[in-house]
Amino acid sequence: MLRRFAIVFIVLLLSAFHTKDSYRRVPQTSFGIGEHFEYRVHYGIFNAADAVVDVSPQIQYVNGRPCYKINIVGTTLGAFSWFAKVRDEWQSWMDTSAIVSQKFYRNIRENNYRKVETTIFNHATDDATVTDENGTKKFDVPDHIQDAISGYFYLRTVDFNKLQPNDVIDVPTFFENEVYKLKVKYRGKDNVKTKFGKIKAIKLTPIMPNNQLFKGENSIRIWVSDDANKVPIKVEVDLWVGALVMEVKSFRGVRNTFDWY
Repeated sequence: MLRRFAIVFIVLLLSAFHTKDSYRRVPQTSFGIGEHFEYRVHYGIFNAADAVVDVSPQIQYVNGRPCYKINIVGTTLGAFSWFAKVRDEWQSWMDTSAIVSQKFYRNIRENNYRKVETTIFNHATDDATVTDENGTKKFDVPDHIQDAISGYFYLRTVDFNKLQPNDVIDVPTFFENEVYKLKVKYRGKDNVKTKFGKIKAIKLTPIMPNNQLFKGENSIRIWVSDDANKVPIKVEVDLWVGALVMEVKSFRGVRNTFDWY
């Protein structure tokens, strides 16, 4: 009896030291608290929308973990508000060391459509709990799951110097109650002209599935500063009707100095 108890005790002890390590460590020096970017979206010669990407100046805690609170607000402008009035707010609480989502919130106001939703991620049990106007549901998710915002910040931790043109980065993402792999193709280096000067850039293209909005697999092109910040400087989007261009309008609180020339 004593021998059986000892074996059981040893097994339990070993299992305690082999529980799942639910958090990785992702070192990064590209962003931090207080970062603030404002973008202007153009549709041809018209100003179509403004977007603000803001990292709170204070660290917040979710699931007992320190997080960057990231807020994105998108607003249509002028004549575009007559037929596509958008007032969207997205928030992500992203783990400061693992660079994964702990909590995601979106408040969507597009014409007469309304959607308010909160998602809490449990990385120990790999699940996501979604609460909206229809109640609360739980979904299984893979390791290191991202939301639509934290996935973009995770890309800023990638060392693109280790990639070859046309290499693809997979980012597991949970959005609208589904898990999908955000696939982003590295297209190499480029130069971009901005209102602040020219800057060396990394060119990326998210691989888009067939849809009724974007025109083709390579319909979105993103230029990310090829410096320590690795922040989006310019975005081009091909729609089935026309095209959009998003450019940096202003910024403050960046962690590193930009290499304008």
